[in-house]
Amino acid sequence: MSKVVIMDHPLIQHKIGYIRRVETGTKDFRQTISEIAMLICYEATRSLPLADVEITTPICDTTVKELKGKKMAIVPILRAGLGMVDGVLNLIPAAKIGHIGLYRDPETLQPVEYYCKLPADCAEREVFVVDPMLATGGSSVAAIQMLKDKGCKKIHFMCIIAAPEGIAKMQAEHPDVDLYVGALDEKLNDHGYIVPGLGDAGDRIFGTK
Repeated sequence: MSKVVIMDHPLIQHKIGYIRRVETGTKDFRQTISEIAMLICYEATRSLPLADVEITTPICDTTVKELKGKKMAIVPILRAGLGMVDGVLNLIPAAKIGHIGLYRDPETLQPVEYYCKLPADCAEREVFVVDPMLATGGSSVAAIQMLKDKGCKKIHFMCIIAAPEGIAKMQAEHPDVDLYVGALDEKLNDHGYIVPGLGDAGDRIFGTK
C-alpha cells in the first residue's frame, strides 16, 4: 500500500490557512501556493536515492552525496497544477517538466485527455505529479495511469489539500504511488468540491471565474 504523508509542519499549516480565506486575492494566493509546493517538495524528496561522489574541496579530496542516476521530472495536471511548478523548481531547478491536460466529460463524469507532453526520458526519472486539490481522485488516477502507460515507474503525487475520497481512490488504483498532502480535509460536497477546502484552485490561481 502506498505511503500517505500528511504535512504537520507549522509553516505549511499557516500558509494553507491563509489561502483558504475567501478574501485572499489572486496575487497572494498564487505566491502562497508556490511557497507551499516548495515546502511539500522538501518533504516529498526526503527518500530520493543518493550516491557517493569523489570531489575536491579547496582543502582536500573528499566524498560527498549527490542524487543518484537520472534526476526528477515535474508533471502538473493542467491547469491548476501549473501553480505548484515554480515552487518545486526553486528546490530542483534542473528538473524537466511535462504537462498532462484532462477535463471531465459532462455526460460520463470520466476524465478525458486533451494534452500530454512529457520529457523523452521521463520513464527513467523520479516523476512528481502535482495538483493543488485531490478531490474525487479521477483526474489524478487518470494522469498517473498515462505516465505508467509511457513506462514511468517511480511516480509520486503531491497536493495541497485532499479529501478522504480522493486518497482512497488513489490508493485503490495506484497502491505503488506515495502521496504527499498538505492538509487532509473533511469530505466532498454534492458538487465534488472539498469541504472546507478553498474553492476552485485554478480560478483562484489565474483570477478567472
